[in-house]
Amino acid sequence: MLEALRSNYIEATALILFGIGLATLLWEKNLIKKIIGFNIMETSIFLFLTAKGYIAGRGAPIITDGITDVEYYINPLPSAIVLTGIVIAVSITAFMLALCLKIYDIYGTLDMDKITVMDMAERSED
Repeated sequence: MLEALRSNYIEATALILFGIGLATLLWEKNLIKKIIGFNIMETSIFLFLTAKGYIAGRGAPIITDGITDVEYYINPLPSAIVLTGIVIAVSITAFMLALCLKIYDIYGTLDMDKITVMDMAERSED
């Protein structure tokens, strides 16, 4: 068991980071902290995909020195997926932060419990 953990330490790190992000996302009440937890989860997924896409001893998929043998290069697909994911993650984070600003303008707080109580009180008045 310990030997398997030592040989797959990057995957184990990604799993631990994912768990930390998920716990933060589920248990924190502050919306900014929830966004941070979501970003930790995204980063752990990028780490996992990058670790799985790397093959020791192989180079970047750029033809140099006339080497065209496929066995010399790594698979570029995981890198492309991670790059696309990072762009999407930044966009989603910006959108979530913009929503937090609007929520703060409306409710005056970013605490989910207080927002829920205020929203329930507002609905009961209608």
